[in-house]
Formats: sequence, structure tokens, C-alpha cells
Amino acid sequence: MLAFVCGVFAGLARFGVSVPNHALSKAAWHGVLMLPVFFGAVVSLERAVALGGGLHLMAPIAAALGGALLLAGAPPALTQALLLGAATVACASALSLLQRQSALHLSVLALGVLAWWFGDLIWLATGSVLEAVPSWVAFLVLTIAAERLELTRMRPTPRRARAVFVAVIIVMLAAIVTSPPSPEFGLRTFSACLVALAAWLARYDIARVTLRQRGLTRFIAVCLLSGYAWLAFSGALGLAGAWRDVHPWHDAALHALTLGFVMSMALGHAPIVLPALTRIRVAYRPFLYVPLIALHAALAVRVAGSLVPAFALRRAGALGNAAALLLFVVAMIAAALVAKRDRRTVSHRR
Repeated sequence: MLAFVCGVFAGLARFGVSVPNHALSKAAWHGVLMLPVFFGAVVSLERAVALGGGLHLMAPIAAALGGALLLAGAPPALTQALLLGAATVACASALSLLQRQSALHLSVLALGVLAWWFGDLIWLATGSVLEAVPSWVAFLVLTIAAERLELTRMRPTPRRARAVFVAVIIVMLAAIVTSPPSPEFGLRTFSACLVALAAWLARYDIARVTLRQRGLTRFIAVCLLSGYAWLAFSGALGLAGAWRDVHPWHDAALHALTLGFVMSMALGHAPIVLPALTRIRVAYRPFLYVPLIALHAALAVRVAGSLVPAFALRRAGALGNAAALLLFVVAMIAAALVAKRDRRTVSHRR
């Protein structure tokens, strides 16, 4: 969480926002703190808990330690080595899971972890964070896609559709491997895969059905489907070249995916994941929509600021995104307090 908070402040520092000096000094590490450190630790922790802990916990511990050292001002090489070690352990855990149960979604999950490992390797070998970002992003995209693919087993999915899914994943992995030596071709291919995957998920995800239900189930579906729209939009911008870091729309393409898609998934699944990892119960209430709506509205302003272009709009959108993430934390605390109050009410009635 410290890495996450500092990463948000470091991102705001790039827009000239007044932030604590320590966060200002870490502005160059915004992407590292958010992608391989925070999300790497959270995703690997979730997998480690599912596998029963033990040595599997070395992955999130190493990722968190790498972030802590980066925040403490240690040489980046230490963080690079720890992140590569974390991804290596996570790969071993994914293979262990595959040995227990052979399934397509577990294979995609393992490939996602491999993308994380490849991104860490690129950063270690080249020292360029920007070259590693597509691989780190692919790690998150494939992880989410694997989890959604698992749930498609609850609905009949045509064999041809599953074949298309596999083809998109294979091409996406090939694209991130070729993007360092050939960024123009690799990143445009990667972008095409984002559009194709978004269309596939929007068509076959069970969220289309659960959207008609109520409560937390509908909330998760709204988060998912709105996230797929941002994923497709990011890919569409990438087809115009926006995934190149020198492109004026790069900020829009990158954050449409990381904030619009990934964070939407995080907001939707937090009421389920948080209790599983921390044993803190969370009660669903409609106020959970507030940070979600704020996130999308601020992101739309930020994207518009990139497309126009207008730096003031981009800056306002970035501030709005930070506020939305803060609202999300407040909403989760409130939901936890509501759950605690409800348990006390039930115990008193008994």
C-alpha cells in the first residue's frame, strides 16, 4: 500500500502537483511502483494464499521488498533483481498449479506471470522502464482474462470462440516479445490484440448475464463491462500508434488500460478479494458506485486532455483519478464498518 500511495503521488508530481518531497523524488519510478511492485505483489499474494502459502509467499514478499528498497533510495539494481526473483517464484507457483490441474485458464494465468517476468528482465537488461511497460501491462491483462475465462465455464462457449481466444493470447505474447527490437510493429500488433480481447470478453463474459441481477453481482458486472470498453479504447488508440512512448496520445492509451480497465477490475473484485486476503468482511452498499463513477469521469477528462491536447485537462483528470482512488479506499473502509455493524446487530438479536 505504501508503494501504491507513493506511486500515485509520483504520478501527480509529473503534472506539477505539489506532493511530499519523497514522492517527488520518486516521480521516475511511478510505473514501477504501480505495475510490477504493487500489482505484482497483490496478484502473487492472491495466488500464494490460494496455494496454501509456504514458499509461494516468497513472490509477494520479494516484490514488496523491492518496492520498499526503491522507496528507501537503494540502487534500482536491487529492486530489479528482487522483482525478477519474485516473478520467477510466481512462475514456479503457476507451473505447480498447472501440474495439479491442467486447464486453459491456468495456462493463460501462467503466461501472464511469464509476461511479468519478461518485463522485469527487460528492465534489468536495458534499464528502460518504458520498454518494460507493455510486458507488465500484458501481465495484468492476461491475469484478468484468465480469471474471466474460468467463469465462462458457467455458460456454454463455442469451441471456435475458445480457439479465437487462444490465438489472440499467442499473438499478444509474440507482440510483446518483438516490441523491444521492433516497437512500431510489435506495439500495433499488441494494440490489435487488446481490441480483439476486449470484444471477446464483452461477447462471452458472464457479466452480460449478471448485469441483470442485483447488489454486488451487478456492481461487479458494471465494473467489468465498463472496463472492457476502456480496454478496447486503449487498443484503438494503440492502432494509431499511441502505445509508442513518444506519441502524444501515449498517456491516454496507457491510462485507459491501467485505470479504466485494470482499476475497474480491482474496484469490482475488492469486496471479494479483500476478505479472502485479510479476513476483513466487506458489506456491499450502493455507495461503492461513487468511486467507480468518479474514476471513469476523471479518466474521460484526462483522455480528452491528451487528444485535444490540453495540459490543464490532463492535469485535472489526473487529480480526479487520484481523488477517485482515495474515495475507493474510504468506501471500502465504510463497507467494512457496515459489515461489522451488521454482524453486531445479528449477534444482539440472537
